[in-house]
Amino acid sequence: MELFGVDTAANNEIEDTLEIFSKNFRKLKSKESVPPDKTEDLIILYLLNRNPALKKIKEIISDESLELTSRYPELLTGVAFSDKGEGESIITFLMKPVLHAPEDLEKQLQYILGHWGDFILPFIDRIKRGLDFFREERKPQFPPGPGPSKVITYGDDADSDNFSEDTHWMPNVIMIAKSTFVWLDQLSKQYSRNITRLDQIPDAELQILSSRGINTLWLIGLWERSEASRRIKNACGNPDAASSAYALKNYEIADELGGWEALHNLKGRCSSFGIRLASDMVPNHTGIDSDWVRQYPDRFIQLGESPFPGYTFNGMNLSDSSDTGIFLEDHYYDKTDAAVVFKHVDYTTGKVRYIYHGNDGTSMPWNDTAQLNYLDAEVREAVIRTVVHVASNFPVIRFDAAMTLAKKHIQRLWYPAPGQGGDIPSRAEHGLSSDEFNRLIPREFWKEVVERVAREAPDTLLLAEAFWMMEGYFVKNLGMHRVYNSAFMNMLKNEENGKYKQTIKNTLTHDPEILKRFVNFMNNPDEDTAVLQFGKGDKYFAVCTMLVTLPGLPMIGHGQ
Repeated sequence: MELFGVDTAANNEIEDTLEIFSKNFRKLKSKESVPPDKTEDLIILYLLNRNPALKKIKEIISDESLELTSRYPELLTGVAFSDKGEGESIITFLMKPVLHAPEDLEKQLQYILGHWGDFILPFIDRIKRGLDFFREERKPQFPPGPGPSKVITYGDDADSDNFSEDTHWMPNVIMIAKSTFVWLDQLSKQYSRNITRLDQIPDAELQILSSRGINTLWLIGLWERSEASRRIKNACGNPDAASSAYALKNYEIADELGGWEALHNLKGRCSSFGIRLASDMVPNHTGIDSDWVRQYPDRFIQLGESPFPGYTFNGMNLSDSSDTGIFLEDHYYDKTDAAVVFKHVDYTTGKVRYIYHGNDGTSMPWNDTAQLNYLDAEVREAVIRTVVHVASNFPVIRFDAAMTLAKKHIQRLWYPAPGQGGDIPSRAEHGLSSDEFNRLIPREFWKEVVERVAREAPDTLLLAEAFWMMEGYFVKNLGMHRVYNSAFMNMLKNEENGKYKQTIKNTLTHDPEILKRFVNFMNNPDEDTAVLQFGKGDKYFAVCTMLVTLPGLPMIGHGQ
């Protein structure tokens, strides 16, 4: 193999050095000759050992044995950068990023991206992925919820008019949320008898709600919940916790609440008081031990091996099926790590999967959930059928964390384009180009939902819990009837009155119709109560007055 800028004797010595290199660092596939890429490997070895940013892995990449048996550093430093043997040596050129930022690999990659132009065209995506890995490592974490409040603005993605038409009752909805099991316990104490089923809720309570102007009752936690969710919470230090209402086993009314028969009883009695029922639907994920995880494990985002070697899965089996093993990553139990996957074992085939937990990229993964794979058209169709099932039983549906399933956020979180990753650890290496992603998900999932519900379950009000500056997009472009206005709660709680005033002005300027489709609220199921956030004085009553008088849908929290 002839190298530019060195004489024949040096070339021969390099060939001998490559043979030594091959014996010490890797086995040759053929004993007859040295593969031509070995020179590149030799140069890479040299560069790795002279990069201070890699000192932590020096033991793995050390070239000490090769230096003791050859003159390879002296030989390589004479290799020129052109076939004429002119100009700076290739080593001098390749060392420039190291000299620019000796202790910082990220800055070295940024230097390469910014200075090497056409030389790196075949490698640009790999370099951008490398930078994504650094973003994964240093991504800031926020508590659950919408995050820091920002003034709502409207860009090009909200320009398309696709409002869903309201039917006669929708503009007049006044909704109250009730955490079902908590409410039943409160009623049991109030009436001095066991009230544990939906059909046992007294008519007197429905009469009280109706007399106060409430015409929609959102019952939180109606569906069968994940038993593993309760076991995880108990094992992690909360022995009295129940399963999460957002880690679901399936979309059947919980047996504890009396099942479908009890729901239909309550629904009929509510109707006599002019009250409609509302329900949650959790489209982003299921419970970690849901029916789908057991029956259709391929519907979830997964890997064939653990994404991080430090993960271990030696704890209790959370599955109630003898055919399936479900194991939470061990460090959740001692609160020293928050793994992005859990281990799933199919005992009938021996297949092991590492399924991702539900995750919105803002806080820790939801460790009692499994993340659905919306890249799969069959998954999207299965979820839409479930939405229609819910809509056939409830005239109002609240979609939990709806913003995570907008196309741009599905890609950002789970299949990021090169240079756009970093939100969920380990996902940067599984990203897709925008063209490939759009080929696999050609339309917005929520547009398909709105269209199908309009055809198959008309007269259903669709309400999206959506943050991340997507309020206008969800109602004006995607066609949701209503969308959360988290700015109302967050800004008024923090007394950021100027920011909220600007939000209202921006909305009126862009399209006043959006203002009528906001859901205004003072607390949410995963937030503190309204009293804890707003107190019991004038501030509470002032904000509550705005809640019920501003355009939009007033949503009253449990306990208000």
